[in-house]
Amino acid sequence: MTNDSLADFDRIEFSAEGRTAPVYRLGTGPAVIVISEMPGITPAVAGFARTVAGVGLTAVMPHLFGVDGKDPLDARIPALGAVSTIARAIVPACISREFTVLATGKSSPVVRWLRALGAAEHERCGGPGIGAVGMCFTGGFALAMAADDRLIAPVLSQPSLPFGVSRSRTHNIDISPADLATVKNRCATGDLGVLGLRFAGDRACPPARFRWLAEQLGDAFTAIEIPDDAANPDSLAPPHSVLTEHLVDAPGEPTRAALDEVLDLFRRRLLPTG
Repeated sequence: MTNDSLADFDRIEFSAEGRTAPVYRLGTGPAVIVISEMPGITPAVAGFARTVAGVGLTAVMPHLFGVDGKDPLDARIPALGAVSTIARAIVPACISREFTVLATGKSSPVVRWLRALGAAEHERCGGPGIGAVGMCFTGGFALAMAADDRLIAPVLSQPSLPFGVSRSRTHNIDISPADLATVKNRCATGDLGVLGLRFAGDRACPPARFRWLAEQLGDAFTAIEIPDDAANPDSLAPPHSVLTEHLVDAPGEPTRAALDEVLDLFRRRLLPTG
């Protein structure tokens, strides 16, 4: 894979909550906020956004970190290039006040900006509400965004915060008690369902995190756990990124089935029927 110019996306600057950052849009129809994983809006993340746009939705990719369109393997020595690209993204993010990395019981401050973006895109695009996909570092952001009732289709793909350095952090996710209470109430009343994706052996998104989500959200949480041997063997990293780097986009593949579940959720919740 090579660097992606993102030329087919419209690029704007979005300002809210004291933060201004680029946002890339593609498609028509109700909005889905595609929140990139580390190290940023890679070609694989952009490819997923294009797939979302292809089913009749507006894919909205905000810049949170990294170099937009950068292929982590675009280097003379691909493995070292990937490590360098990820390090340049993750180190600033880990020390930024916008992101809660280790603490439990907190939503990252950047979630307020993402909610504002979701509200603006819902007003612009219309429809019954919006969707959101968080991945890896941003996986829990989609859950915290659901404290706003405009978000009706949240997807948590391999949510990895807080980093699992202790049991209390693996049996938890990055969301404040107030936001969690709102999400739980929406789930209890049937207003919200939450979809979670992970590889079975993924230590960055441990099984305890999905057990905790099931305890908190009950039947409203649907977990899709994929065998490690179903991951794309061409990736240099251990199985982790269900919808992007480790996706095998072919019929009958477990990762493709997981992608189809995500797209089906968006169709059911966001697109008109009949």
